[in-house]
Amino acid sequence: MPNFKRLIKSFKYAFYGLYKIFRAEQNIRIQITIGFFVVLLGWYFKINRFEWIILILIISLVILMEIINSVIERTADILKPRIHTYAREIKDIMAAAVMIASIIAVIIGLIIFLPYVNPVK
Repeated sequence: MPNFKRLIKSFKYAFYGLYKIFRAEQNIRIQITIGFFVVLLGWYFKINRFEWIILILIISLVILMEIINSVIERTADILKPRIHTYAREIKDIMAAAVMIASIIAVIIGLIIFLPYVNPVK
């Protein structure tokens, strides 16, 4: 039988983590805002089920990458970037991963939405 007290406690910690990252990280607020507008576009253009699945997956990927980036940055900060140059490199590499995920999201968004904006007649 599941321990509901422990389960509720773990959800509390998870929501607190979301609150902390939302308050501390400007990029996650920007990405969530853009994701919200993309969802509105999908609703406006009445995209199909498959396109919804792709959009939700790609928006989630970008947000998850940003959360992972924040965790790795904080971990590297514990190691003090002044002590080891790899700490800075780790942060830069993770930022590049988030950037690549964001670029891929834009490309997928264009592939999905351009036919709705400029339909072929």
